[in-house]
Amino acid sequence: MTRANVTGPLAAVGALHGQAVSSRRVRVLAERLAPLLPMGRRVLDVGCGDGSIASALHAQRPDLALQGYDVLVRPEAFIPVAHFDGTRLPVPDGAADAVLLLDVLHHAEDAVALLRECGRAAPVVVVKDHFAESALDRLILRFMDWVGNAPHGVALPYHYFSRASWDATLAAAGLRETERGDVPALYAFPFSLLFGGRLHFVARLQPSR
Repeated sequence: MTRANVTGPLAAVGALHGQAVSSRRVRVLAERLAPLLPMGRRVLDVGCGDGSIASALHAQRPDLALQGYDVLVRPEAFIPVAHFDGTRLPVPDGAADAVLLLDVLHHAEDAVALLRECGRAAPVVVVKDHFAESALDRLILRFMDWVGNAPHGVALPYHYFSRASWDATLAAAGLRETERGDVPALYAFPFSLLFGGRLHFVARLQPSR
């Protein structure tokens, strides 16, 4: 999940992506995530980036107290952000009521370990990530990942889940799904035909024990 400063053509790609995609994505994800979080509770946004989604979520759910964590604390962010090493959150067990992992797990070196750590910090973990069931799915996701993240220097290991590997990851992390669904209207037509639908999911997790 390491990031570095990026300039030149990649920065231009990032600016174009922000204008064409990011604002819609922020709005749609905030609307999709809002009902999955408990009322009036502390929420940790792990791998939050600039905190724009958390900020939009707070606009819909002002009862939530949101704290961001990232491997790189950006100079400007929409929510308070603290540093963590990508492995261990600097909070005690059960410090929060929910954790957000929004398009973070496929960047993690060890998704099982990160899920376990988030489960240690809170009894509810809400995930937005990707399913890739074919070579075409993986190719599309790699392109999306590169356009959205390379301009910000985000590491791109391209570790996408199949539905089977997602189930195995949850079992290894000691978590279970209490809800899972898609993310409709994440992209405008006609981009939604290629980049939407089956590739995206949201899941609400709790301990399996």
